[in-house]
Formats: sequence, C-alpha cells, structure tokens
Amino acid sequence: MDAPIDFRPVLRRARTGACRPEDMAVVAAAAAGNQIPDYQLAAWLMAVAIHGLDEACTVALARAMAGSGGAPPVHPGLVDKHSTGGVGDKTTLVVAPLVASLGVPVAKMSGRGLGHTGGTLDKLESIPGFNVHLSRTEFARLVEGVGVAVGAQTEDLAPADGRLYALRDVTETVDSRPLIASSIMAKKLAGGAPAILLDVKVGRGAFMADVGDARALARLMLHIAHQAGRRAEALLTDMDQPLGFAIGNAIEVNEARATLVGDGPRDFTSLVLAVAARMLALAGRPDDAERLVHEQLASGRAFTRFLAWVRAQGGDDELLQRGPLPLAPVRLELPAPASGVVTSVDPLAAAQAALRLGAGRLRKDDPVDPGVGVRVLVKVGQSVAAGAPVAEIYGRSDAAAEQAAQLVAAGIDIGPVAAPRPLVLEHLFA
Repeated sequence: MDAPIDFRPVLRRARTGACRPEDMAVVAAAAAGNQIPDYQLAAWLMAVAIHGLDEACTVALARAMAGSGGAPPVHPGLVDKHSTGGVGDKTTLVVAPLVASLGVPVAKMSGRGLGHTGGTLDKLESIPGFNVHLSRTEFARLVEGVGVAVGAQTEDLAPADGRLYALRDVTETVDSRPLIASSIMAKKLAGGAPAILLDVKVGRGAFMADVGDARALARLMLHIAHQAGRRAEALLTDMDQPLGFAIGNAIEVNEARATLVGDGPRDFTSLVLAVAARMLALAGRPDDAERLVHEQLASGRAFTRFLAWVRAQGGDDELLQRGPLPLAPVRLELPAPASGVVTSVDPLAAAQAALRLGAGRLRKDDPVDPGVGVRVLVKVGQSVAAGAPVAEIYGRSDAAAEQAAQLVAAGIDIGPVAAPRPLVLEHLFA
C-alpha cells in the first residue's frame, strides 16, 4: 500500500449525505493508488448507496475515475457504444462489423459476464482462437487495418473504477444510480471515443426494471458525457423478455452470424439496425444512416467484415464461414403445455437456466462452458399449439438439461391474449 491518507473527512461527509466535488478526486486517487484499505472504501460506497450523490459529485466522480489511469489515449474509433446488460444481448457482435463496414471505425472495450448478464468477451472467446487481450498498439493497428477491434479492459484504463466496482460487487452496492452512471461513464471517457451511444435496458432482465428509473440513469450518463465534451445519445430498450432467441456463448455467436447473413430474429435485427443507425449519425452520417445500415446488412458486406475482424483477432473465421459453431451434445426440446398466446417470457428464468448449464459465472474466476445454452423459440404475443416446441436446451448431460428446462418452463406463461411492448421505448439526447 502507498502512503496512507486521512480519508475520515470524506467518510464523515458521506455518512450524513453530504458531498463535495473535490472529495471525488480524493476517492479516485485513493482507490487507484491503493492508499486506503478496502474497508474505508466499502464504508464510503455504502454511504453513497444509502444517501446518493448529487449531480455535480456524480460528474466529478466519473471524471476523476476516468483520469485515474492517466490521460485518455487518442481513440482509434469514431464512436463507442455501451449496453447496461441484458439477457441475450449480443448486439456488439453484429453492430461493430456493420458500422465498421460503412467506414466508421469501432474500437470497443468490453467485459465478461457475471451473474445473469452475458459478457461480450465470453461470447467472442467461444470462437476458437479469438484473442481479446490486446495491447494499445495492437488495438490501434486492428482498427486501422480492419476498422473494428473489441478487447478486454486494460489495467491502466480507469483503475479507480476497477477497484470500486470489485467492492460494489461484494457489498451489495451495485444498483446505486450514481455509482452505475459514474462507473459506466468513467470507462467511456477513459476510452477516449468522441461520441457515445448508450443502450439502457429496461425490464425484468435489466438492472432497471422501471422506465422512470432507466430514464433517470440515462439522463445522468448523458449529462456526464456533455460535461466532458462528448457527443452522446441514449436508447431505452425493452428487456422484459430475452433479446433474440439465444442465451449463452457460442449459441449467441451463432445467432449473431445468422443475423449478419440475413436470417436473424426480428427483434434482434431491429435493435441492431436502430443502434447502428444512431452510431452512424453520431459519427457524422445523420441524413442517410437508417437506409445505409439496412442496405449494408442485406448486402452481406457486414458479414464479410465480421469474418475479417474474427481473423484479425486470431479467431477461426473459416469455421464461421462454413456454418454455426458446435454446441453441447445433449439437446432437449421443451413443449408448450397448452394452446394459446404467449403472455410472458421471463428473461431471468432463461438466464438462470443458462447459468446452471455453465454458460455464465457466479464468481469472476468461474470457468465458462462455451457450448451450453438456451434457445427460447417464442415471443410475447405469439400463438402456440399444445406440444409445439417453445425452447431448446443444450447441455452436457441429460440431468443438467432437464433442470434447465424446468427453469425455462417456469418462466413461460400462456394465456388467451397478450401484446408485446415496443423494443425501443425512448430516444434521449445529451
């Protein structure tokens, strides 16, 4: 540990719900420099979770954490995106090569899954040979050569946030709005992208179940971006049911591949096009962005760029050229218990089933099985006949598949009538 500092004045103010913007610089410096023990940072986090932070302090915390690893690099991409996490959210796998194929470089730091939210890096690593551990030099070289690179967060990118996030995860302070907003935006600001698109999930499978709460979070992140001189927009998108059909790792890569060749789920394809169009607009193509992304996806050029990206990061592009990635050997179909209309598909039930199969992790060091997963074949509002398949389970054993099927079945309700809500609920600007 470096030379200790007296953190007690900051704690004293936080305990009463008071804060000063200059306190946030102390917090970030102490966390990044390992200058105070974990128990003091944990106490500060709990005080913030209980009392909150005002807008000025939240902005100050995000900017202080963003600068805790030094000045941001010259960003090789023009636009970045961030999703707050959802069940079946493999959007980056399609949006990144789609936007890049239209001449807008995409350089993105992504994360791993923890709990019910899948991680982009885990999905990419289900492609044999794919390397997510890139130096800054490699990162820039890939973006210059291929137009797209996605890698793991480096140790010098907002290190204060890294330490604080690890403590939030074990102190039940993850769902604090100012802590969520400052953490997300610290990484986005530290990454250096001049424009940022935020995909804020809303519903049972998201951190924010309520539209009002999600809107407040989005507006706070947009304010942070604006204060830092970045262009930013936010979409509030539905997470009351899984996005697309696939939940897992290789199975989600396969769905992304299918979407790139024109055979993806309607809801997922719709979101991909909406996100890609807004990223293009933020990068300076506002007039024809929607037309361009539709035409580019239909042309197959986005798939060609996807294969080039996979090859550039060491992945087996020839395997993906030939077809989908192999999945676990035990396949179990789940039949509809009755005829009617699907009234609910619980995303958490599907995610917990995939987690039980081994597709996710409960702790950060848990291994992940790339081949297991769940495919939910129905959407809210869809008519089904009794006995028709509503889900597929891919597992390593009959017992594991049966247990997962029970979880999925408990989350699918069938009734006389239902209507899904729109996929994109709101569009917000900084």
